[in-house]
Amino acid sequence: MDGDDKLKPGSSGSRLPARGMLTIVMPALNEEDNVRAAVTNALKAFDDLKIGGEVIVVNDGSTDGTEKIVREMMAAESRVRIVCHEKPRGIGASFWDGVDHARGEFVCMLPGDNENDPWEIFRYYPLLLHVDLVIPFVFNKQVRSLFRNTLSFMYRFIINTTFLVYFNYTNGTVMYRRSLLKELDFRSTGFFFQTDILVRTVKRGYLFAEVPYRLNVRTEGVSKAVSFPSLLQVMRGYIRLVRDYYFNKEVKPPAAYAEGSVTASRYADVPAAKRATQAES
Repeated sequence: MDGDDKLKPGSSGSRLPARGMLTIVMPALNEEDNVRAAVTNALKAFDDLKIGGEVIVVNDGSTDGTEKIVREMMAAESRVRIVCHEKPRGIGASFWDGVDHARGEFVCMLPGDNENDPWEIFRYYPLLLHVDLVIPFVFNKQVRSLFRNTLSFMYRFIINTTFLVYFNYTNGTVMYRRSLLKELDFRSTGFFFQTDILVRTVKRGYLFAEVPYRLNVRTEGVSKAVSFPSLLQVMRGYIRLVRDYYFNKEVKPPAAYAEGSVTASRYADVPAAKRATQAES
């Protein structure tokens, strides 16, 4: 192991990827009441946990003061950047735009509504020494309504049953190794985008860990996740993934795993035929 690859201690004695900067992609649509706090919290969490990182706010066609607030923060903080859409393109498209502009080896999406606690997901950053995806699931479900929890249960049941996976949650603040995302040949741009990524990568055999995550209570604004347009996006994304997985056979173990991935190093000595069998099991 050369000098650049050495591990360094985190604030709690954990070991962190020495070269792995974490990029936070923060979609924001009319979040002038929340975006300043969301960005500030992410930066503070970086500092507290001694993580090198950046925040890319993707201003998704906001008509309020969201962009102005972010640009004010950029003037005082070099770790903050902005990508602007003239018109709203959706959370999935915003995420992928952020990925394309990211400088970090790792990527995580934190919405600009400040509902998510960055300390909750960043605490698991050391796991990226051992896996390529860290997938959180909400354990304090009581902060959401019975209706929202029922929808989540039904959604999870359909996804797990359809694709023979066992996810506890698929729409959270997942941390990805960016090289996995760059190798995907399809990008879902609607609310289904995270489920699409997780099914495609996990069914290809990439190593992941699920971790418990506490969700904050949203104090300002209204969530855009539960709406008729977002439901249509989810339905279209689901149909596309079913087609790719069962008919086009596009979701399968790759001949070679993404460069720099933990999975590639763990499977380095496993014959290709056996690797494919393990990934399908």
